Amino acid sequence: MKLGRRTYKDLIFHLIIMVLIGVGLILFFFYVYLPMSTNHGETITVPNLEGVTIEELDDYLIKRNLRFEVTEDSGYSANYPPFAVLKQFPLANAKVKENRKVYVTLNAQSPPLVRMPRLIDGSVKNAQLVLRTYDLLLGDITYVPDIAANAVLEQFYKSKPVVEGEYVPKGAKIDLEVGDGLGNQIFESPFLIGQNLEDAQFAIIGSGLKVGDVYYQKDGKAELEVEDDEGNITIEEKEIAAGSVFKQRPEAGTKVKLGQAIDLWVVEQDTVSALDMIQANQ
Repeated sequence: MKLGRRTYKDLIFHLIIMVLIGVGLILFFFYVYLPMSTNHGETITVPNLEGVTIEELDDYLIKRNLRFEVTEDSGYSANYPPFAVLKQFPLANAKVKENRKVYVTLNAQSPPLVRMPRLIDGSVKNAQLVLRTYDLLLGDITYVPDIAANAVLEQFYKSKPVVEGEYVPKGAKIDLEVGDGLGNQIFESPFLIGQNLEDAQFAIIGSGLKVGDVYYQKDGKAELEVEDDEGNITIEEKEIAAGSVFKQRPEAGTKVKLGQAIDLWVVEQDTVSALDMIQANQ
């Protein structure tokens, strides 16, 4: 059967009409219906949810045309109450469509446990760094008499000693007992008058004391006890040899603490140049 010329033209015409209608429907769907149904071009700024509790979260997001879903992950922060938001996705200030779901991570009801590190014998500064590594906080520092200055002597959690390896809550405050560098042992200051500087320094350090300031003078006299042949003791003022101690502070016999400093006054030694020695020998 053969189609007439008019019938053939009608078929082509109808095919063109169908194609135009199809294209029109596609354009209408993507550029009219779909934007209207999805609010194309209209966005919402995601609020910062950090710290918002789970009880407040639903109303908070509904008012902003958003939804939320709690992730299986959890974390802990002592700065927020239990079941408060710690993390969110999308992040705060992100631009999203209405009714977008925001995924949130909540704060755990109770903090996880961590092993207590060893802080004893280390410095306070080192203790701060170690505690931060273990997500623990530095509490109160109490200084006690001890020769080890700023050295940690004991570590406490809730006023009780806590040993290395014991479990404590993450974010717990750890109190420290630290040496003040002086010590509590009290004894008499050694007698240093008449000793040369090197011997005096050796005696100070050997007594658990510290060498303080050393002052030099051209000459020096000291009041010394002198015993005669009959056993009588008198006080006499005597010249002290060059390079020797003629005064000390605190004075000999004074009560001092372990680690305390002793200042010394020393008679200057005569300095002779090599040229003077050569000339004196000629």
